[in-house]
Amino acid sequence: MKIFLDANVLVSVLNKEYPLFTYSSRILSLASHPKFEVYTSPLCLAIAFYFAEKKHKTSAKQKIDLLCQHVKIAPNSSNGVSKALSNRSIHDFEDGLEYYAAEAVGCTCIITEDIADFYFSELEVLNCKAFFKRHLLN
Repeated sequence: MKIFLDANVLVSVLNKEYPLFTYSSRILSLASHPKFEVYTSPLCLAIAFYFAEKKHKTSAKQKIDLLCQHVKIAPNSSNGVSKALSNRSIHDFEDGLEYYAAEAVGCTCIITEDIADFYFSELEVLNCKAFFKRHLLN
């Protein structure tokens, strides 16, 4: 299963934000599980870096580097930019970019704590706890 992690999931792991960290860290660990391919995008990494740097000034870059060694990077392409701009149902450009990055690599699920932001998605959209319950407790 290919899953896409939104920036807020990455931030919760990098900054150890409880209680979400309990679920987000387990989901991120799926990157080493043969049944899962875990993706994010350069834009999500940039957002996560920004918030990690605010909390861990000197180690933020190291944390992003470590994260990049475990997850796959879905491209934010010019095609995705065009689609996000032309899709009239997408009101938040950044969410549109993330959606089309996930779609481009064949992800079937976007994991985010802001589910309502992906109201336009044709992909499954779950928060960390719901993903954990639906896909990992079976």
